[in-house]
Amino acid sequence: MQPGASPVRHDGASAHPLAELLACPPAVGNLLNASAQCLEFDAGDTVFRQSAACRGIYVVVSGVFVRKAERLESRLTLGAARVGDLVELAAALGAGSHTYTMTAQTPGSVLLLPIEALQQAFAAYPPLRMQLLEELAREVSRSYNACFATRLAGVRRRGNGPSAA
Repeated sequence: MQPGASPVRHDGASAHPLAELLACPPAVGNLLNASAQCLEFDAGDTVFRQSAACRGIYVVVSGVFVRKAERLESRLTLGAARVGDLVELAAALGAGSHTYTMTAQTPGSVLLLPIEALQQAFAAYPPLRMQLLEELAREVSRSYNACFATRLAGVRRRGNGPSAA
């Protein structure tokens, strides 16, 4: 957790939707609820940094967060994370390092589901890991489609301009 983030304990009712959000049995949802931490951020606070060790999966509870990455000596804005978004599935399910930096654009909060609790949940309910991998695949597909549409729109704009001939 970065400076500025403040952990907030929550009651079971505030995190109850986890079982529904993650489509897991109530016992697994209760396990995740018990370990979940609600973290609050002010605008400009960093939730996590690219390449740092991933602490778990984040669920955006309130506010708007921006995702930025450095790739091949370029800085890229990957888009916003909004209420209900699952964040950093790739890091939590893969190599364990954050793939981008996430910063609060507005005051907001995220629910952190720690790696250790996720591992216990996967052991108790193996389909959960596959469901999260499927969600990651959908996220990658949406990103690819958005990138392709943006590039295609740029090509169309260039094609509609005055002709050099």
